[in-house]
Amino acid sequence: MVQHRPVSAAHRLLSLDIVLALLALAGGLRVLCLAAPWPALPAEAATVAHVYALGNLTSFTDAGGAGASPFGWLQLAAATMVSDAFGRSATALAAVRETVLLAALAGVVLSWFLARRLGLNRWASAAAVLVLAASPLALGLQRLVVVEHLAAAWSLGALVLITRRRPRIRHDLAAAVCLLAAVLTSPLALFFLPAAGWLLARRAPVRAALVAVVLNLGLGLAFGPAAGVLRPHLAAATRPSVTDWAALDPVWVALSAVALAAALGVPAMRPVALTGLLLAAALLVPGVPATAVLALLVPVTPLLLAGAAQAAFRRRRLPRHGSAGRPRSRFAVPQPFPAQGQEEAETPPARAIHPATPRPFPARRQQETETPPADATHPTTPQTFPAQRQQETEASPAEPACTAHRQPPTLPRDTPRPGRTATRPTPVPFPGRATRRLRTVPLLGAAAVLTAFSLSWSAGYPALRPTVDRGGPLSAARDWLHGNASGSRLLVDDAAWAELADTGWPTGLLAPPASCSVACPPAEWAVFGSDEIPLRNQYPALDSAFTGAGPTAVFGSGDTGVTVWRLGLPPPDPAAPPETPARAHAGQALAASARMTLSPEAAGVLRDGCADPRLIATLAALAAVQPVDVASFPEIPGEDAAGQPRRRVLLTGGEDGTTAFYTGQRDLFRPASVVRTAGGVLVTYPLFAPPGLLPRTR
Repeated sequence: MVQHRPVSAAHRLLSLDIVLALLALAGGLRVLCLAAPWPALPAEAATVAHVYALGNLTSFTDAGGAGASPFGWLQLAAATMVSDAFGRSATALAAVRETVLLAALAGVVLSWFLARRLGLNRWASAAAVLVLAASPLALGLQRLVVVEHLAAAWSLGALVLITRRRPRIRHDLAAAVCLLAAVLTSPLALFFLPAAGWLLARRAPVRAALVAVVLNLGLGLAFGPAAGVLRPHLAAATRPSVTDWAALDPVWVALSAVALAAALGVPAMRPVALTGLLLAAALLVPGVPATAVLALLVPVTPLLLAGAAQAAFRRRRLPRHGSAGRPRSRFAVPQPFPAQGQEEAETPPARAIHPATPRPFPARRQQETETPPADATHPTTPQTFPAQRQQETEASPAEPACTAHRQPPTLPRDTPRPGRTATRPTPVPFPGRATRRLRTVPLLGAAAVLTAFSLSWSAGYPALRPTVDRGGPLSAARDWLHGNASGSRLLVDDAAWAELADTGWPTGLLAPPASCSVACPPAEWAVFGSDEIPLRNQYPALDSAFTGAGPTAVFGSGDTGVTVWRLGLPPPDPAAPPETPARAHAGQALAASARMTLSPEAAGVLRDGCADPRLIATLAALAAVQPVDVASFPEIPGEDAAGQPRRRVLLTGGEDGTTAFYTGQRDLFRPASVVRTAGGVLVTYPLFAPPGLLPRTR
């Protein structure tokens, strides 16, 4: 084990300052990148839904493929309840990500303590934690809702407890509990058990047996009688893959691969290096989620990299052996210079050999230092050890016994001590070429590594650029549904279930895909993201529910897009004329009226046939009563992308007459709302105008 030395208060304060600075850096960067849209994990939505269901004592069944971690969900749910994260955050996803961020910060602090207890000096530990705090790979990974982040914090806490300076049994029991919690959170945490066992066996084999008994007892209960409640399962292997993550920080990935092999040559780092190699080997196993493995591997590789670099630097600085011929330790304090050791080890000449002066006990040491009077004599002969008595007898047989204990005369400072030759202090020469080269090589290596990290991070940080809209497409779809389909039964995917339930939508009106295993419950709307096609293939009943469905609103695009479908629409009449040409023909006639004053944008909407037929008909009727000034046809977010006509208009001038006209409409032409704003009168019609309101075109 590493030999620890007493630490002064100043060094403790310096370490505290370093830890706080690194913690502030890690927390600030993670808060900034919390809303980054990429990389995205499909299984993240199911975890958020399970956490919300546990915190609100409701039931939820995911569509499968997201894995299972009841103990991990329980930890996240407890944290969100204590911090009221669901009530404060804009989305349910952001609420759970706050808890994951706290787990990442705990891992930063635990990495510092583990590095120090494994023998790394203060600056090597700071470098390891700095890489963990600022790497784009770690920032992108540790913002995702992955239970392996909790397992990593538990595992690091166990290793910190195991490497305590003066451990007690309670510390070993706490370490066993931490390891058990890590394994119950994620089965991949089993790869930390070899490192924990190695460190325990290196320190005390009996303690290792105690921890093994407690851990096996807990695992036996968790995977035996309580397996239905506590047993975790891994998620399916989905994107992002290892290649996607490596693109964020290729330099760190390359150096981590080197550190995994180099750390095996450092005795203090070998247990942690074994865990790192096992986790790296798990990345090559098909079916194992790469994101989960990297969540456990990311806190380990900076420690190995710093440990290997420190060992290599000290091997170049220190001589092959210490001053007394002892082999040099990898993390030991540097021994004296060879010149000093050689001077002290030289054998003095025969005339300089003097009998050794016995060292009195501490109680007698103070008595001898007192200056006796000139005529005083020692009343008693002090006791000495048997070996000292024999040495004194052989050295001076003719002298009386009391003369061996006389106070030695005070010698000048320049007088050489007995047993050593008189030497002059040798002046320190100027550093030679080899010494300068020895100092220059590490500096050049550090500068090269920093330059490589700078180039790598300059490409990784832009990929994590957060969006301006903290909610994202799903939040916009949620708001649209609250405004247009409130109180309806919905078919939703896992992500939409958590967001809608978080904003007060009754969970009894939300049907996840798993409820369509036999037949889907009756629903009016469906809300699905990019996973719509795989889910429809997985559940045939869900695919049949989309018969006669039409997209009503589309938010976002690509993998982050969300589509709102209207279910149960009547099939189109083949004999009926298309609506778009009829709207365009009526809009062109209305735009040509002298009673209409249109902005260029409003005129374009009318001529392109993008206005609601109810608006075209009522504007024509209003123009017969008074002049009409149309400022715009404001877009309702999401509806233009779905091909829906504009059903909102902003009218200026004659506001009293306009308000009275529209509030007096009945039946099909009655607006959903008429609001007087600072820019004019805003008229909004409900969705889905009935067909046949406009005359047919030839």
